[in-house]
Amino acid sequence: MTFKHLTDTCLADHIGDGGLSDAALTRMLMAAAPAHDRLCQLVDSGGLPALSVVQSNDDLASWRALAEDWRARLDDVVVLGTGGSSLGGQTLYALSDRGFGPALGGPRLHFMDNVDPDTMTALLGALDLKRTGVIAISKSGGTAETLAQAAILLPALEAAVGKAALADHAVAVSEPNGAALSQIATRYGLTRFDHHPGIGGRFSVFSIVGSLPALMAGLDVATLSLGPAEVLAATLRATKVEDAQPAIGAAIAVGLLQERQVTQSVLMTYEDRLAYLGLWYRQLWAESLGKDGTGTTPLRAMGTADHHSQLQLYLAGPRDKIFTLVMPASAGHGPTMDGELAGAVGADVLAGRHLGDLLDATARATAETLVRNGRPLRRMEVERVDEATLGALMMHFMLETVIAADLLGVNAFDQPAVEEGKVLAREYLSGIGGAGKSGAKT
Repeated sequence: MTFKHLTDTCLADHIGDGGLSDAALTRMLMAAAPAHDRLCQLVDSGGLPALSVVQSNDDLASWRALAEDWRARLDDVVVLGTGGSSLGGQTLYALSDRGFGPALGGPRLHFMDNVDPDTMTALLGALDLKRTGVIAISKSGGTAETLAQAAILLPALEAAVGKAALADHAVAVSEPNGAALSQIATRYGLTRFDHHPGIGGRFSVFSIVGSLPALMAGLDVATLSLGPAEVLAATLRATKVEDAQPAIGAAIAVGLLQERQVTQSVLMTYEDRLAYLGLWYRQLWAESLGKDGTGTTPLRAMGTADHHSQLQLYLAGPRDKIFTLVMPASAGHGPTMDGELAGAVGADVLAGRHLGDLLDATARATAETLVRNGRPLRRMEVERVDEATLGALMMHFMLETVIAADLLGVNAFDQPAVEEGKVLAREYLSGIGGAGKSGAKT
């Protein structure tokens, strides 16, 4: 496995009253056993394509051909999409770009997941549109934010490169159902890639939604599939629920909610390249479980930055949180600190140390301090941060989420409460349009 999943410090035997009791853990694992069986049956029958897609992907060749072409001739690629159509791609892209440009060459990727007019104006002013590509992603093909972005960028792109060349600079990803984004693709003569109808946005990272941006970034998508495929295979072949690591994670999370009223789940990562993993996880967990008055609230934190902004609350605030620390093997890595300078200012402990030594020490100290204060903590220890490891972590969280939803008695794959807001937004937008036609309202 590409990471270790250590959960002992979530239990009362290790941390006292803040942890899950043996009786509750046994009860939850018994409940998780049929949930695990149902998961395995769904995957085996092809009922969960979001997971089984890592076992084979017949469309990879066509995606790779597009990526190789764009990497050779474009400076920037703008990815239009929101929520699950963006966060998975951003999480993968962070492996290549730490904020200083893509380390593996190729175009810079810009994920436009909001409709802030100031940001869009700034983007248009910053790009050389003649050397820019656009990927518009919407599963339904009717996402208002994505359509709005496309209605701005595609005409601007056409004006810059000409109608005949537009198809070499833009593609669309949507279900093949004739919805608005598909119609836009037809109108402009763009290539449209199919978004699998059975894969929801927040579960789509291993489909074209995540793979195409990853290919644009020069990442090894074949290796990306190896980590999650290994996690999935290990989960499916587990004959006992206690051998299925995602089932253990789900049982502990739901058990702590029911026994200890632990209503918040903090995911703290210690590598900048994993910062977006916390944002991706936040949507996955919240939108999948927050239904019928149940669920827990996911929070994203970054070590060591949030040691100085959140740790006081975590240690001395309400006992309503479970902590997941994703801890890299950073000791001995990175540049070394000048021994003379460190000694001169009384910081001898830093002298000659690698920067990774400090990251490792603070991560381990935070974990130990949380345990000493009786806070349920699990550690996910990774040897290296690469495509396989990131994919494995994401698959683990997806499986854990599906099993947790089963334990809570909710559907992991819908989001009915979100739809009401979408309807109201369209009504408000229609009202603005009406006012613009007939004059300002008083």
